[in-house]
Amino acid sequence: MEIESKQQILERRKEIEQDIIDLLSWAESDFTLDDVKEIIYNEEDQDDLTKAISMFDTGKIPDELENILELTNDAWNYFPHKILGGLSPAEKILEYKK
Repeated sequence: MEIESKQQILERRKEIEQDIIDLLSWAESDFTLDDVKEIIYNEEDQDDLTKAISMFDTGKIPDELENILELTNDAWNYFPHKILGGLSPAEKILEYKK
């Protein structure tokens, strides 16, 4: 994850949001982008990442699990977390670089 600017983070976040919407639709999930964002924002322990992953995993195609894990990991790194003061891990990395 090479972070150079806040703008880059926001652009990547928009891409991830669209990918999540697309994957939730494809998986015919009852969950929404807001559900995913809420779990990430209010994370308290490792089980919360598992909850986010389970929103996509319908068991339709096992090969999709790799894509689900990658997308969930990206969302985890680019979406805000309450525990980080409303920043994403990517934004915290950018802060440390400065």
